[in-house]
Amino acid sequence: MSQALAGKTIAVLATDGFEQVELDKPVTALREAGATVEIIAPEAGEIQGFEHHDKGQKVAVDKTLDAVTADDYDALVLPGGVINPDALRLEEKAIDFIRAFADADKPIAAICHGPWTLIDAGIVKGRKMTSWPSLKVDLQNAGADWVDETVVIDGKLVTSRNPDDLPAFCDGMIKVFAGTA
Repeated sequence: MSQALAGKTIAVLATDGFEQVELDKPVTALREAGATVEIIAPEAGEIQGFEHHDKGQKVAVDKTLDAVTADDYDALVLPGGVINPDALRLEEKAIDFIRAFADADKPIAAICHGPWTLIDAGIVKGRKMTSWPSLKVDLQNAGADWVDETVVIDGKLVTSRNPDDLPAFCDGMIKVFAGTA
């Protein structure tokens, strides 16, 4: 097992409605690579996962947005699910948290609908990205160069389309977070 991320602390920002596998698989991959991973949410307690349209498992929140800053972390992961990023877009603290990672030139990985929040954070213009297909026009309208590829790495930004792309997404995310991409 590679320890490429030993000593790094990674934030996973999510709320109710995240796609279960898009949180679980990256968290497992990050931990297997030696990272400390913390689930960050607007509220304390647990957040509800979904498996497409059906409720999945709940996940414990490690810290709330009120208790953290981007300075506490080496990188950020944004899982998808339709409800999760749509709700986070309305949370000013969540958008500020995401923007702070970009401002500090820290790596960000977003999958499926997760890139929606990057639009609100104002960090997609001029970036090559992918996402769930329904976000294509939103990302293009915000100035992104949207492509239909399994995983896209643009500097320290990693994006991917859907759960089927998780192996490539996790691999690209770990490489970027480790500084080896």
